Amino acid sequence: MSHPLLEKHRATLDGALNAIRTRGYWSAYNEMPSPKTYGETAAEDGKKAFEAHLGKQFGLDQPGQKGWVGGEQSPYGIDLAVQYPVCDHEALIAAGQRAMVGWQQAGADGRTGICLEILDRLNKQSFELAHAVMMTTGQGWMMAFQAGAPHAQDRGLETVAYAYREMSFVPTETVWDKPQGKNPPLVMKKHFELVGQGVGVVVGCGTFPTWNTYPGLFAALSTGNAVIVKPHSNAILPAAITVRTIRAVLAENGIDPNLVSLCVAADRGTTQKLVTHAAVKSIDFTGGNVFGQWLIDNCRQARVYAELAGVNNIVIDSTDAYKPMLRNLAFTLALYSGQMCTTSQAIFVPAGGIETEDGHKSYDDVCADLAKAVSGFLAKPEVAHAVLGAVQSADTLRRIEMADSGTLGKVVLASTKLENPEFPNATVRTPVLLACDVADEHAYMEERFGPISFIVKVADTAAAIALSERIVSTHGALTAGIYSTKPEVIDAMTVATMRSKVALSINLTGGVFVNQSAAYSDYHGTGGNPAANASYADAAFVANRFVVVQRRFHI
Repeated sequence: MSHPLLEKHRATLDGALNAIRTRGYWSAYNEMPSPKTYGETAAEDGKKAFEAHLGKQFGLDQPGQKGWVGGEQSPYGIDLAVQYPVCDHEALIAAGQRAMVGWQQAGADGRTGICLEILDRLNKQSFELAHAVMMTTGQGWMMAFQAGAPHAQDRGLETVAYAYREMSFVPTETVWDKPQGKNPPLVMKKHFELVGQGVGVVVGCGTFPTWNTYPGLFAALSTGNAVIVKPHSNAILPAAITVRTIRAVLAENGIDPNLVSLCVAADRGTTQKLVTHAAVKSIDFTGGNVFGQWLIDNCRQARVYAELAGVNNIVIDSTDAYKPMLRNLAFTLALYSGQMCTTSQAIFVPAGGIETEDGHKSYDDVCADLAKAVSGFLAKPEVAHAVLGAVQSADTLRRIEMADSGTLGKVVLASTKLENPEFPNATVRTPVLLACDVADEHAYMEERFGPISFIVKVADTAAAIALSERIVSTHGALTAGIYSTKPEVIDAMTVATMRSKVALSINLTGGVFVNQSAAYSDYHGTGGNPAANASYADAAFVANRFVVVQRRFHI
């Protein structure tokens, strides 16, 4: 009989398994903060739970604790003042290894059932998590709720489903009966054990501390591994809440809670010692190229799943929905102040302009009209603050100021500072759009994280497609887009993106945007270009996190 928690959540697992097979729309967790789903008092209870953390020590009862550390700076300017335990990384690793013994004994069904229970518990904490994500990352409320809670939980469930599917392909035992002609057959009993590779480390990022953490966390956990979560220094609270909940569910089910722990590093040296430890066998990382490449080069004992920087781009050839196209692009560039790994940075427009249902539009027309679309979209303060959120880091703010100076190109839309009446100390900036020539590669051919985009003048559409392919192949990208009314142009862009191995969005004019990625349906990254060495998620994202250890004997 399977584990009771697996049976409790069987419908959820079956739904996820069907979704990753069919790739249609499905979600286990409601993305709308509805009282009907989460309870009449969930919103207020979640806010109170978040506020209860402020100014306090966040205890986790982990081994090797040697002090407390805090220092998160909210982009909204509120005082967080949460203190987190600092624990010796060697103690966390040793405790995780010990806990893996009981986790192994739980079996694949038990591990899957407990992971499903954890996700269900986290879903019930969605409002608390949303406030923690919002106040540490600068996301607007609705994005913080959706991306920080149900969408992140869906991404965790997605990897649990892949893991369960891959593990279910391996039988627990079999009888091997080989005929020997006139001689008696050779008969053996064989047992197959699924064993985790070792300790997994998940290195969190400052902008999406749950959405980018849950895939690796649950991929490693569900396949039998201990997990140490190393959060970004400015987005610790969402990770701490997550780890506390996981530890509670583990303990309730007779599993040593030290299977999952939080490692708040006071400096990069501690992180480097953690990730290069011989016991660490998998590392998940989302962030910049410098540290990501360091992980790949130096953590030879582990498999590194890295999502790095890229130059996402869009080719505009022609359109029969000019204003809807501009509205779609305006939302894309403004959403969370461009602080998404999927946001478009380079927009390629032919020097001779484009054809639209409203007639010919010159390159300068496209620049001016896109600038108007962005500024018009953000004209209402309530819309602007909901969409933009706040700027997460001082580095991003400096990049905006540099772009605004005009040193990278002609400023066709300057960034402006907005005052948020609800959060007077919030750091809010509107997007900056720059016009530049294709020859100005130093400007647009590297990631400039934040609300900074380039409208690049290219010779023609064919040159734009070739440039897009070159950028993806050499610098990486998670997203690419094409606007065209011509099938042959769309076909050419399709072939180019298959060669460079990047996801393509075609003629988006409605309520779907190039920087959105849906769990179970969209493959986030391909693993085939420099922006990411894995896809989030597919079978390859989970299958190497466990091994099959067999034993056999004659019967």
